Amino acid sequence: MYPKSLQELIEHFRRLPGVGEKTAERYALSVTDMEELDVREFARALVNIKEKLTRCRICGNLSEAEECSICSDNSRNKKLIFVVQSAKDVLAMEKTNEYRGVYHVLNGLISSSKGKMPEDLNIEDLLKRAEDAEEVILATSTTMDGETTAMYLSKLLKEQCPEVLVTRIAHGLPSGGMLDYADEITLAHALSDRRRMG
Repeated sequence: MYPKSLQELIEHFRRLPGVGEKTAERYALSVTDMEELDVREFARALVNIKEKLTRCRICGNLSEAEECSICSDNSRNKKLIFVVQSAKDVLAMEKTNEYRGVYHVLNGLISSSKGKMPEDLNIEDLLKRAEDAEEVILATSTTMDGETTAMYLSKLLKEQCPEVLVTRIAHGLPSGGMLDYADEITLAHALSDRRRMG
């Protein structure tokens, strides 16, 4: 049995998604091997996240200011809104260097099994922003909850902002992916999102 302070740290690491007992133990034991100054800096970084990070008042992305760096960037196309379920999706998309519009973070997906309803998501602000948009790109996941959310938003946007083009990102096989490793939903999307060659 570990000393109480170490066991407590292990339990805190276990709360992180994807971290099991063994990984949590490894993380906690790694902290015991760190220099005291490094541990204090690590602890300060954790506290800073809770004290300094907030949600952008426009798109809902993580930010240390009232507006995130993307919303405050005047070179971005404000009439093109890319709708994602979480802030980590913004980061993933930004890494491509292919998109120059703005984002809207829903902070979740509609999920009756998890008790997450449309009113729990950042949808009202999206509808207001969509009034001035030319295109809204729905980029939720291809899970059941992701598809449900995309269909709900599509219907809502078409009703309330009929002039706005509502699109869904294509889903399919990843680069280098093989058919026999893909699941049925991925293959179905790859087929429906096919395009002409040549």
